[in-house]
Amino acid sequence: MAHAPQTRNAVRGSYVYEHLPLEQAAEKHGVSYNTARTWKKRANLKGDNWDKARAAKRMADGGLGDITAQLLENFALLFTATVDDITKGEYDGIKKAEALSRLSDAYTKTMKAAGGGDARIAKLSVALEVLELLANFIRENYPGDLERFALILEPFGAKVSEAFG
Repeated sequence: MAHAPQTRNAVRGSYVYEHLPLEQAAEKHGVSYNTARTWKKRANLKGDNWDKARAAKRMADGGLGDITAQLLENFALLFTATVDDITKGEYDGIKKAEALSRLSDAYTKTMKAAGGGDARIAKLSVALEVLELLANFIRENYPGDLERFALILEPFGAKVSEAFG
């Protein structure tokens, strides 16, 4: 059964923007999971990576940034407590040095992972933020055009993903 491009775009939108699992996005729009999975694979071959678009959307929403900040805060607290335990504990010189070396390595890796995200995802995140600002602007200033904008935005999201993803 052939589906309209709008259905494919709606499944993509539910997966990317609503963060639904692919199976639920497919079900929501009346297509099989296998069909949705095929669409996702074909889009990826054309440069529209739904997973990168989804990650960028999550970053634009602040979700990933909030999670990263929370993880870094928890790591910093654990790091400080561990350094206190090492310096106050009953370790000989070699064990202290080894523990501090491992802790330093964990710190370096954690900071690199937190700050070294995929630059393409960061660009896509900014593009999605701009589109969201545009949507809000149209909603506030041109509410009669909002429905037309929504129809254009769904397929345009794939183009943005191709360009920045």
